[in-house]
Amino acid sequence: MRMVDIILKKRRGLELTSEEIEFFIQGYTKGEVPDYQAAAFLMAAFFQGLTPRETGDLTMSMARSGDQADLSSIPGIKVDKHSTGGVGDKVTLILGPLVAAAGIPVAKMSGRGLGHTGGTIDKLESIPGFQVTMDNQNFLQQVKRVKLAVVAQTGHLAPADKKLYALRDVTATVDSIPFIAASVMSKKIAAGADAIVLDVKVGSGAFMKNSEDAFSLARTMVEIGTSVGRQTVALVTDMDQPLGFAIGNALEVKEAIETLRGNGPADLRELCIYLGTEMLKLAGIAEDELVARRKLEELLSNGGALNKFKELIEAQGGDPEVVENPDRLPGASSVYPVISDIEGYVREIQSEQVGVVAMWLGAGRATKESVIDLGVGVVLKKKVGDYVKKGEVIADLHVNENKEIAKVADLLRKAYVLQREPVVAKEILLGKVTKESI
Repeated sequence: MRMVDIILKKRRGLELTSEEIEFFIQGYTKGEVPDYQAAAFLMAAFFQGLTPRETGDLTMSMARSGDQADLSSIPGIKVDKHSTGGVGDKVTLILGPLVAAAGIPVAKMSGRGLGHTGGTIDKLESIPGFQVTMDNQNFLQQVKRVKLAVVAQTGHLAPADKKLYALRDVTATVDSIPFIAASVMSKKIAAGADAIVLDVKVGSGAFMKNSEDAFSLARTMVEIGTSVGRQTVALVTDMDQPLGFAIGNALEVKEAIETLRGNGPADLRELCIYLGTEMLKLAGIAEDELVARRKLEELLSNGGALNKFKELIEAQGGDPEVVENPDRLPGASSVYPVISDIEGYVREIQSEQVGVVAMWLGAGRATKESVIDLGVGVVLKKKVGDYVKKGEVIADLHVNENKEIAKVADLLRKAYVLQREPVVAKEILLGKVTKESI
């Protein structure tokens, strides 16, 4: 078997065999297939597309390219959750403790962020002492004991995906639905969960900018999960404005704690309940949505979810006192209010622009080598549908050292689009894809 023949076959629009896909993935992971041939394959597949069977085979080959977690020693149905990413997305910090408190074992492997703000792991590291690495034995024991562990994903989990993503990034082949689906699902399958709930974001602050592409991606990922025996559900959710109010690592942890107290922003709370409902159903803990929702709302109101978060922090060496006193988290040296120079109803908030502001303040990484400032970020004061008076504060910038703060504030101001007529905000949940509705 030769790589050049596989490239030529795909360039002609023919369907590859499982063996040919395996040859490519294993060869590229081991360094036997050079970058220039892998790049040629990616471009051929980008234009010719992949069939559902090819996409499934690509996913499983990538999942087999490295370590595969064995969670079979943990009792119960293990349900994982994945978000395609958005601005202000601190859902895992809330959802993990919430569903663990309901009795679902959550063995979560998360990544670091490259872009607007840190990933889940960076946010957790803003908690003093919190350890995001542990060996496999302690990881499994903690999930058995606490029902929850969140650790940094190792480079040995689906290493083919890491190599391929870096190549896709420099060959203009990132925005391919089969490639995106295979990238996400290979890591989820390798992570060992029995069932997967996907949060597919769509809008100005998401990778998918329109609903058609978002639902196509959701269907592809559900199809892959189903084909390999994983119960999989995808929710398509709105990202035309940041999720919640806080954008920035410690700021998002504070907002997560407030939500776990039963308060927090309505959109963030509602999204966590929607996702949690699907997780409870897949785990067999609730027979329908009404029972699941009631259980989750009860855990938010009675302190069960908050106590589970505290238990997680303590188990992983963090300071549990941050739950009662969030001011123990890293903070910024100053807060700069952003004043609106016009008035009207907020029609939209350009999420990506807000994310860029947060990154400029130091909350995110422009490159893999960038060092995150855990205390800085943005706290919005107005969301879509709110009325803004001229001279009113629309957001606070939490700043350490930044000599161009006026320019940054102006960029944030321009992210707000106002109009004279009242506006009704979109529902956070735009749709659901299951194996029955693919």
